[in-house]
Amino acid sequence: MIGDISETKECQLKDPMDLFHSGQVVKICAPMVRYSKLAFRTLVRKYSCDLCYTPMIVAADFVRSAKARDSEFTTNKGDHPLIVQFAAKEAQVLCDAARIVCPFADGIDLNCGCPQRWAISEGYGACLINKPELVKDMVRHVRSQIDNPKFSVSIKIRIHEDLKRTVDLCQKAEAAGVSWITVHGRSIEERHQPVHYDAIKIIKQSMSIPVVANGDIKTLKDAENVQHLTEADGIMVARGLLANPAMFAGYEETPFQCIQDWVDIALEHGTPFTCFHHHLMYMMERITSKQEKKVFNVLSSTSAVLDYLNDHYGV
Repeated sequence: MIGDISETKECQLKDPMDLFHSGQVVKICAPMVRYSKLAFRTLVRKYSCDLCYTPMIVAADFVRSAKARDSEFTTNKGDHPLIVQFAAKEAQVLCDAARIVCPFADGIDLNCGCPQRWAISEGYGACLINKPELVKDMVRHVRSQIDNPKFSVSIKIRIHEDLKRTVDLCQKAEAAGVSWITVHGRSIEERHQPVHYDAIKIIKQSMSIPVVANGDIKTLKDAENVQHLTEADGIMVARGLLANPAMFAGYEETPFQCIQDWVDIALEHGTPFTCFHHHLMYMMERITSKQEKKVFNVLSSTSAVLDYLNDHYGV
């Protein structure tokens, strides 16, 4: 589950709240299914990413099954500060999951934003924004059962059509002891519509804890603009970092050094081929021609990819 446990015990757990008190806007890698795993977190940390999330993990499966723990959660001593994101709908299950990861991570996040049908039909994700009392109860339970006061408990939400309901949810979570709240500025129904940054600003102004803005941030310039519009304490990026993992370091497009770093890190971590290849497809999207994509995107082995990169880019 944790890589080399003896190595992990030496890891310096950090207080994520120190980042929010630093006076700088916190740069965050979002929880992304299949993608924000250890190897990719290692890469973005090299390029000025302050805080990383794991992909969303279903807490009930994680608590029940050692196999789920081994496949879903891997970390090492350089992988900090780290937030483990859980999908949960019962306070004690979330507490049990938090207790398992507490020695190896710096906090947990409750997913209240995933709009996928399967999640909502199971009672997870974005449907929780309509259950403020349950969210409050889950946060309070984790707060009371985890001894480490530096262990953060955050939530990631979407907004309601009626923003008063979102503000009420956030204030209830704050009263229960939530460390910060990440707001994806769209409702459950919205997918590609413009993000409501004005809504994030209203939420920020009604809270005394940090608020993180999320949604459609593709470049460092976007991040700066969104921070200006929302007054958020942190900026969380998903697809923008997939396309350019060096984005937070100020690169307009993925530098070749970053591609080289990904190859080295992925090989060292034994990253499965599909994941290794998909990341490269995202990273090279903006820097390859249509013709090159046609060839590169159908390569079917690590050695073929390495040969291609070497022949075309000297990587």
